[in-house]
Amino acid sequence: MTFEHVNSAVQAQGLEIHGSLHPRRSPVTGLTTGTLVLLGTAGAFWPAFTASAEYSDGAPDPVDRWSRRVVSALAQRFSATAHFPFGGPPYAPFINWALASGRAFSSPSQMMVHDQVGLMISFRGALHFADEIDIPPAPTAPSPCDTCADKPCLTSCPVGAFVDGGPYQLQPCHQHLDSDKGTECMAHGCIARRACPLSLGANRDFSQSSHHMRYFHRT
Repeated sequence: MTFEHVNSAVQAQGLEIHGSLHPRRSPVTGLTTGTLVLLGTAGAFWPAFTASAEYSDGAPDPVDRWSRRVVSALAQRFSATAHFPFGGPPYAPFINWALASGRAFSSPSQMMVHDQVGLMISFRGALHFADEIDIPPAPTAPSPCDTCADKPCLTSCPVGAFVDGGPYQLQPCHQHLDSDKGTECMAHGCIARRACPLSLGANRDFSQSSHHMRYFHRT
């Protein structure tokens, strides 16, 4: 088994590897050995999900149920252990793992930013292998936010819910989403997340963002 073999199987299911690490070399919470591979969404996810039984069966939490089925099947195939960012408490420390991978960073708005999919990063699971397999080296570049002069994640929100260093202003955000002016965010996704130049790399379908927004802002 190689990293390329795992990557091909992951992509065939509509997911992408958005980070990997060896806990022995990059200490993380909860793991000390083996290889950890973080799985997230990109352009292929939404078509795969909307073709699934979970999307159309009307039961709660369809994305989480899809993720559990798909990632668990991958874990069984490769004799790995599956972890998920939902289903707690306790919750698996995905933020700690993502930051340790060298592929994700804390943005000025305090949202997590990924080096390829920006503020649209969405982890759906992780695979932990008992053995250390060869993985691509983590990028040595600093956070992409360091060279982002305009920092649109701080300036594009219509109600200024994101400020440099935080905290995130939850109440103004939800009040905006309740108003007629919040239609753009509800239909197409958070304006501040979409404003990040790297977010274009996620190839995010507006329908996917709208789905997540309905879960974030339940009415």
